[in-house]
Amino acid sequence: MTDHAPKSGRGTAADALRASTAVSPVHDIQTLALRYHQQSAEMAALQRQIFALARLRLEQAIADHPAGADLAIITDIDETVVDNSDLLVRDLQLRHSYMHWDTWKHWEREGRPRLIPGAREFLEFADGRGIAIFYVSDRFDENKAQTVAMLERLRLPQAGQDSVLLLGPTKQERRALVQGRYTVVLQLGDSLHDFSADFVSSVPLDQQHERVAEQAERFGRDWILLPNALYGTWHAADLRAWEAPIQTE
Repeated sequence: MTDHAPKSGRGTAADALRASTAVSPVHDIQTLALRYHQQSAEMAALQRQIFALARLRLEQAIADHPAGADLAIITDIDETVVDNSDLLVRDLQLRHSYMHWDTWKHWEREGRPRLIPGAREFLEFADGRGIAIFYVSDRFDENKAQTVAMLERLRLPQAGQDSVLLLGPTKQERRALVQGRYTVVLQLGDSLHDFSADFVSSVPLDQQHERVAEQAERFGRDWILLPNALYGTWHAADLRAWEAPIQTE
């Protein structure tokens, strides 16, 4: 019981939410998301399940195109094929902001992210079938050598100077470079921005929801989305609570 508990037997859920957030630091909520992302077997199973779906969709795409077609896939890097949660845990402990660029640049240069379960197996399958792989990420181009070295350390195929396209031109422009040379049959990412300029961060959340509904048939087909409950354009959105009165005994 805290000093912020309702003094009568009835209150709203909003009152309770305000009271709980007044005494519970936000990093407790962030810790819960990090525990699920980093430690839960359910997350690992979900990630493997998504890459199993990606393989099925890629097999279908290969079958739908003639032999010798120049096919490619585009994948994001962070929270799509590699897991950066160790950085987020460290920054949480030190009360740093994840989105502090100096912190992130340091991680790009010296951090050791882990593989997302199922990522290497899927990419090795694509490589073995002759599919071109492009890593399109908003990591900093000044750290390209370190990013390529990291992907090579994790034994991810086709990681090189020409296939790793980092921040400078927009993601849409970098995707267009690949699409101008290849038939892109699959895109993978953890953010809607990884698929289309329709979802850049300046687009309000309500419009993002509308555009997801408009393009629903692409998800799970040629757009494969991985879960990321750690950061995104939604992080400051208001929560929706049940407004029924709270009954206490």
